[in-house]
Amino acid sequence: MSAQLPQTEENHDRHRTRRDESSSAAPASDDGDDEEAEEEDEDDEEPKLKYAKLTGNLANVYRADSTSAFLVTGDKMVVGTHNGSIHVFAVPTMESLRTYRAHSAMVTAVDVSPRPPKAVLIRSETGNATLFGTPASQAKAPPLSRTNARMSSPKAPQRPQQTPVPNTPSNQVYIATSSQDGHVCIQNLVDPQDVQLRNFSRPVNAVAMSPEYKTDRMYLSGGLAGKLILTAGGKAGVTTEANTNSAAAAASGWLGAIGLGGGTGTDTSLHSGEGAISNIKWSLSGNWVVWVNEEGIKIMRTHLHLGSEHQEDAWKRIAHAARPNRRVWEDMATVWKARCEWIDEQSLESDELATGGGHEQGANGINGSSAAQTTPSRGKKKIEKLVVGWGDTAWILHVQSGSSTPTSPNAKRQVGSADIIHKLQFRDCIVSGISLYTPSLLAILAYRTRDDDDKPIQPPSDKDSKPERRGRQHRHTGLAPHLRLVTVANGEEVELDELSMSRYETLTAQDYHLGTWYMPPPLPEKAAREQRGKLEGFWDATRDMTVNAAVTSGGYATRIFSSSASVFSSGSDGKEANGRTMSFSSSGRPGSARDVTVTPERRRVDAHPYALEPGLKLFIHSPYDCVMAVKRELSDHLEWLLEHHRYGEAWHLVDEHPEAVDTSDTQASNSDPTSPTKGVNNNGSLADFFASDSDSQATGTTALRAHNSSAQKEKRRIGDLWLSQLVALEDWEKAGQVAGVVLGTSARWEHWVWTFAQANRFDEITPYIPSTSLKPPLPSLVYEVILGHYIVKDATRLVGLLDQWDPELFDVRSVISAIEDRLESGEIAEDSVEGGVKGRDWRLLMESLGKLYLADGRAKDALRCFVALQDAERAFTLIKEDKLIDAVADDVPGLLMLRVTKDQMRSAPLPELEEASSEAVQLLVDEAIRGTIPAPDVIRQLQRKGDSFQPFLFFYFRALWNASRNTATPLPRGRAHQRGEEGRMLVEDNADLAIRLFAEYDRDLLLTFLKRSEVYSFDRAAEICERRHYIPELVHIYSKTGQTRRALNLIIGELGDVKQAIEFAKENPDLWEDLLEYSMGKPTFIRGLLEEVGAAAAFNPIDVVRRIPEGLEIEGLKHGIQRLVREFEIQLSISEGVAKVLRGEVSTGMDTLRAGRKKGVRFEVVHDSAPREVELKVHDVPTKVPDGEALPVPKPRRKSDAHRAAEPGCCVGCGEAFSEDEKETLIGFACGHVYHLSCLLDANPDTRGTDEAEDVLRQMRRAADEGEEGGYSGRSVGAKVAHAHIIGNVVKGGCQRCIIPEGA
Repeated sequence: MSAQLPQTEENHDRHRTRRDESSSAAPASDDGDDEEAEEEDEDDEEPKLKYAKLTGNLANVYRADSTSAFLVTGDKMVVGTHNGSIHVFAVPTMESLRTYRAHSAMVTAVDVSPRPPKAVLIRSETGNATLFGTPASQAKAPPLSRTNARMSSPKAPQRPQQTPVPNTPSNQVYIATSSQDGHVCIQNLVDPQDVQLRNFSRPVNAVAMSPEYKTDRMYLSGGLAGKLILTAGGKAGVTTEANTNSAAAAASGWLGAIGLGGGTGTDTSLHSGEGAISNIKWSLSGNWVVWVNEEGIKIMRTHLHLGSEHQEDAWKRIAHAARPNRRVWEDMATVWKARCEWIDEQSLESDELATGGGHEQGANGINGSSAAQTTPSRGKKKIEKLVVGWGDTAWILHVQSGSSTPTSPNAKRQVGSADIIHKLQFRDCIVSGISLYTPSLLAILAYRTRDDDDKPIQPPSDKDSKPERRGRQHRHTGLAPHLRLVTVANGEEVELDELSMSRYETLTAQDYHLGTWYMPPPLPEKAAREQRGKLEGFWDATRDMTVNAAVTSGGYATRIFSSSASVFSSGSDGKEANGRTMSFSSSGRPGSARDVTVTPERRRVDAHPYALEPGLKLFIHSPYDCVMAVKRELSDHLEWLLEHHRYGEAWHLVDEHPEAVDTSDTQASNSDPTSPTKGVNNNGSLADFFASDSDSQATGTTALRAHNSSAQKEKRRIGDLWLSQLVALEDWEKAGQVAGVVLGTSARWEHWVWTFAQANRFDEITPYIPSTSLKPPLPSLVYEVILGHYIVKDATRLVGLLDQWDPELFDVRSVISAIEDRLESGEIAEDSVEGGVKGRDWRLLMESLGKLYLADGRAKDALRCFVALQDAERAFTLIKEDKLIDAVADDVPGLLMLRVTKDQMRSAPLPELEEASSEAVQLLVDEAIRGTIPAPDVIRQLQRKGDSFQPFLFFYFRALWNASRNTATPLPRGRAHQRGEEGRMLVEDNADLAIRLFAEYDRDLLLTFLKRSEVYSFDRAAEICERRHYIPELVHIYSKTGQTRRALNLIIGELGDVKQAIEFAKENPDLWEDLLEYSMGKPTFIRGLLEEVGAAAAFNPIDVVRRIPEGLEIEGLKHGIQRLVREFEIQLSISEGVAKVLRGEVSTGMDTLRAGRKKGVRFEVVHDSAPREVELKVHDVPTKVPDGEALPVPKPRRKSDAHRAAEPGCCVGCGEAFSEDEKETLIGFACGHVYHLSCLLDANPDTRGTDEAEDVLRQMRRAADEGEEGGYSGRSVGAKVAHAHIIGNVVKGGCQRCIIPEGA
């Protein structure tokens, strides 16, 4: 696979690309054909990446210098050169923000803190892209009260005054650089005076700032001295000596003792003694630091994000990965520069690249990784991924807090752990850059150590690796580097592209750099516009909080929109509309040059189109070139498909993703440097920032319509190319299928139909021609030519086309004329044979002609065609829908014969004829009831046809008789009854004919008719039934005419049906004697009478037995009598059982009633205002006897007059009224009588005078004397049981006033 870089104006750019099949190339072959075949195979495989050379955008860097260090992060790119200069660019516009000279020798490393925010791109409805930012003209120049002491070499020429860096939150960063001159420079991007230059007296290879450098002022550095040094503090604007050597440390301590050494910062050696340090990287979370020295990879816990209880964990080493133990490593460990990268998993591309896809965006966004995959669940440790490339080896590590494996509770707490998940070795290259591209793909910038013939290349010596350009000019052994995508699991290459870099022959592995940069998806302008009101209100509210606030204190709004995480900034002049100053200083200096603007601006983007595409970008830097690699988008995929003439895939791609067409055009318009920019003044509000151009709002719908139009245009163009390709290959069948998919306009259809017609390929294109009208419509001549072709060549296809195509598509009369001419020519006749079928084409043409007649509004002509074809379906449809029944009123037999063939008339059974003629018969019945075709006319026409049409006449009569049931849709009951009566009246008008037909074809219907009708001739009906020996029908006729004895004789003599005879005798009671007399001479009949007479309640079975002649032998007599007796026993048993059940239910009900009346119940005493009147409230009495409880049923008696009447509120026993302070227990019954317990005990003979009753009474009196409530003071269990027993006996005895003593 090739990765061709875009053309540039540089004459020294080389554009040679190649794709290796494996990391060790196969030996070259002398066979040219094999090489061509391999090249073709390579071309057939689509690359996964595309490249853009950005060297021209960095012309001021490469004009007189070469790069040695590189970093891209957030929206910034920082480049260090061999001369010690630092260039800062804005990404993605590649606009130069600042250039300054920081060192006198080659820059070895670059770092930025804090990480700048990602670029925010807004995509409007018209497709234009705007980017947040502040133009340089609005930025306030920093104060020049300080000098940049020792910032650059004294001999450096004076540079022209640079445009001040816009003071926006994204620019509020610090840039750290290290150099071989032994210095580390920390420079604020906005304020040139905020700078530190620290001399470590030895070449420094790496530097890494704390992510919170603004607050803790810490950074790490290391180099040839082999020490990992932590520097904290330092004074801005001066050059200081590091206090890691003895002299500097002593001076710092002496000056500090006399109070003059403050502010110089402190240096602490965290690790040493393992050789030179080549790389240091601070993790994205700030929790970890990785550095690489000659012995291996080290990881340390930092001071950030530690609780007070874990402060001792700061700067503790948690892991070490030793370098590979191979011979080559002993010599090259100091030469090879390690590359380290902490991975931001949210910025990775989708894994579709690893599986061959990648052109479509994932379901979870551009990078295809969901939050569930990258964000740790609550309660789980967060794992940070680290990739390290060093020499010919790559490591993938997972770093996390604590231990990665379960430990025992008593084990010593572990600060952190690092696990090597994958380790890869490359035999043909040295890793010059490394990063994760997708979760499963590793991006490797490979410096090749073997040539195309797999022969080793002599590696450069140590002195060759020095940065002097003079030495590089004399060495020409280097090969072009490779950018490889390999799987992290097994190192298999998925993509390998050779990069054509300038002067690559003179470069070493240390000269190349690989960086990654993520462009988030653009923010839709509509979403920003919807939130405009909310954010503007929030801004106004927070501004009000800062009214009259001091400059240094600020307010809530100031803190929010001045933070490094915010995309908003204050006015470039440091004031709002009301003149309030809004500033902040990360270094604590009020009123510094870092005053931020209130309202940022949305600017049109002047950037490379590739840089604006969402997703992960790979930047490859060499001393003379900068190349950007990005994932190929849909537009690139489309372009590749078209270049390789894969038009089918290209068409489907545009169909599924119309945006693939306009991507390049939209990006080109966005990158237009002459695009007007929307102005923003210093006093603008947040509403102005979110406001959209009115013209873009007005043209949003138009732009969307244009977008769809351009996609449709491209689809049409690709579709024509696809069809032309298939036609050239003479794949007409596939071309026809494709035409049905890709052709959408009448002009294109007309062109391609004539193309197929000229090649006589009607069969291939016809099935796909539009069957509905297009706009504008396809000329009717196209359809007429095709129909004319099939009228002559294929009548079967003609019928199908007429069913498929709308008649409005062509001239119907022209096609009718063509078919009529064909039929009149004599070549097609009813008896001609085509395809082994007699009259096939004639029938097909007649069918087509009938359809066209209907389309032309000639229904009668069409009906004539369908009748000739005996096409009952269409004929009946026409008759019903177009009301053409009058056209066949004079030819009823022809109508009935529409579905009946001549063979069926000769030999078909009656059911088959009925099924074939049912629709016609039903139609005639409906019309007869309506009166359109009178029944006499139908009868007359069918009788003229003779006996062969008698079955159809029978079908007609039967349908009339059952007219209420034979309907297409259910009718309401009244309407159905009326229809049935009308039909039966029509049959009764021809009753004698109906009886003859029913007797011939349907005997059951005959009996029904005889029973229902009264208008027929009884004599003729009896004659027909006697001739056919229809006994049940005769019985009915005789019974109707009063000949009941004759009918009974037929039942007994002919039918021998005892049941029917008995039923008949029931209907005619005077025939019972006749029945017995006629039956006595027939033993079989006598037995039947004995068996059935039990069901006849009106007759006495004894009479039957007495009439049996003596001595008559009757088979089964015993069984008959037994059955008779058994039936009577059953009836008697049933009667007795019913009586018993009734008695039991009555008795149970009475018991329940009496028990409820006798049973005592508790009650409440309710007092009213009267002094001696007491109202008794009695609870409901149960009406059922509980299961298992047998209540006595005393005999009730009438009340005697001797008893005095019981007054309410008085005791029935003693007659005293109940008082309010009644202490004695009261017992009430359902009858309404209430007793004192003592009175009830005395009145009940069962308890009167008993010892138990006396004991209860004594206890009650004692309790009354003692004042206890309830009149009972027994405390022992025995006393309680006796008390309950006595009361139970009294209650069980019932009310003594309402019962009769036993024996009375």
